[in-house]
Amino acid sequence: MKIRIFLSIFILIGFCKTGIAQVLVMDTIPRGIVMVTPDYRIDALAKKMREYNAQIAYRNSTTAKGYRLMVLTTSDRAQALQIRTKLLQQYPDQQVYMSYQLPYIKLKFGDYVDKAEAENVRKELVRQNLVTGNIYLLSEIVKVKPDKSLLEEGNK
Repeated sequence: MKIRIFLSIFILIGFCKTGIAQVLVMDTIPRGIVMVTPDYRIDALAKKMREYNAQIAYRNSTTAKGYRLMVLTTSDRAQALQIRTKLLQQYPDQQVYMSYQLPYIKLKFGDYVDKAEAENVRKELVRQNLVTGNIYLLSEIVKVKPDKSLLEEGNK
């Protein structure tokens, strides 16, 4: 019985103090005015998240049907590495794919969605005389990077 009375008094006191505290707070703020203080850190965080998401979207590449150039098929590893190095120096934005299928090392160059673009690069490689043999056009699944405008939009 004592516990019930003690609990009842405790609850009543709690409600009374809460009610008074709320009334006092409400009386200090004029009615109809809402004060919002913006935090610059939230805007900075949102900007960083936009940039990060744009970079992730740009780095993640999708695949599509396209073309690669078969630059070299040889059993000489040193020659393959030399040509690979030359290609990477001349075309740093392109990929060079090196695979080993017994007994040959094969070098494939580039990721081109458009056949005409791949053919133009093939002609340019032949004209530069980087590779002594024939260069063939292969139809393969290639990596396609999203448009760079996504990255620029993320930086705004």
